[in-house]
Amino acid sequence: MGKLVINQNLVTRDNEAELSALCPFGAISYDGEKLDISSACKMCKMCAKKSNGIIEYVEEVKATVDKTQWNGICVYVDHYDGKIHRVTYELLGKAKELASVTKHPVYALMLGSNIGNSVEKLLHYGAQKVFVYDYPELKDFRIEPYTAAFCDFIEKVKPSSILVGATNLGRQLAPRVAARQRAGLTADCTVLEMKENTDLVQIRPAFGGNIMAQIISPDTRPQFCTARYKVFQEPKASKEASGEIVNMEIAPEKLTSGIEIVSSIDKPKDIDISESDVIVAVGRGAMSEGMRAMAQELADLLGGVVACSRPLVEGNLFDAKRQIGLSGRTVNAKFIICLGISGAVQFAAGMKSSECIVAINSDKNAPIFDVAHYQIVGDVNEIVPKLIEKIKEAQNDVQ
Repeated sequence: MGKLVINQNLVTRDNEAELSALCPFGAISYDGEKLDISSACKMCKMCAKKSNGIIEYVEEVKATVDKTQWNGICVYVDHYDGKIHRVTYELLGKAKELASVTKHPVYALMLGSNIGNSVEKLLHYGAQKVFVYDYPELKDFRIEPYTAAFCDFIEKVKPSSILVGATNLGRQLAPRVAARQRAGLTADCTVLEMKENTDLVQIRPAFGGNIMAQIISPDTRPQFCTARYKVFQEPKASKEASGEIVNMEIAPEKLTSGIEIVSSIDKPKDIDISESDVIVAVGRGAMSEGMRAMAQELADLLGGVVACSRPLVEGNLFDAKRQIGLSGRTVNAKFIICLGISGAVQFAAGMKSSECIVAINSDKNAPIFDVAHYQIVGDVNEIVPKLIEKIKEAQNDVQ
């Protein structure tokens, strides 16, 4: 990248009109004292070529980073009172896969208070070193002390890449830490790849899911990204713990906060479609009241939950927590049946990693059939009642 520089000492009332006329986009103006280039500039450099040195194009010197000084792939441990969110284990599995390319170690960073009993679990999921900040000031999540401890870890350990779960906590913490470190952050990644030069290729949907953007941060370290729960596969835990626990120290004054936690109340447990193994998903083609009732009956018979595509949330037929897709939840069910869902990119991105996908749609060219393992072309109003009847018969036979 470069910029245009005006040598103001060479600008006079005699040549300002000639200089202003050089720009075909009218970006150059003179206010009586100095020449100025506005945002209308298209960087065609015509003024630099024809101004006889009065306007110059100067290449900016790009800041570089010594990548050899940054080593390791770190996963931030998302937890509540020591209960680790499963997205952490998924990211540890992905970190191990990425680290195999560069031969970097896999780290985990855990912040909290009295979390010693939870730390060892991470050693069963591929973390070679777990860095722990165990302080009373970190008992409850408060952004200032958590950011301070996170930044302290980065300055001392210098990890090359940091993976954070796109949870409510992670989405608050990662941007703040990345900004403090003047590093790039890619949110809601669906694919992560590693180059041999340690550049992390972060791939995520963009422009409403119409393209997949590949993002890298070649000139800054560490590289930050967040990923949703259920995007990556959770590895199996090893029987024996393997790795090292490192207790970190930080000056207590760095953990001060202007926020005081007066009390906390556990939110009533709600249905989480991300956790369900069986899902009946309803789309625009099955949005009638009768079909929604049949979808619920089908889900009950299969021991699953009902979810939906975006139009049904926008029509106030379902709560947003039941929406599958880029703007909803990502699911990785063992079995999902899609009723009357066309399968736009935004929806498919949120469920295509499910083990078994069955789609019923009257349009044989519906995009959902591109990701479905079993395709049924027909009217859901005719097929679903027959499907429910067959399931009931099978259950009666078993009894």
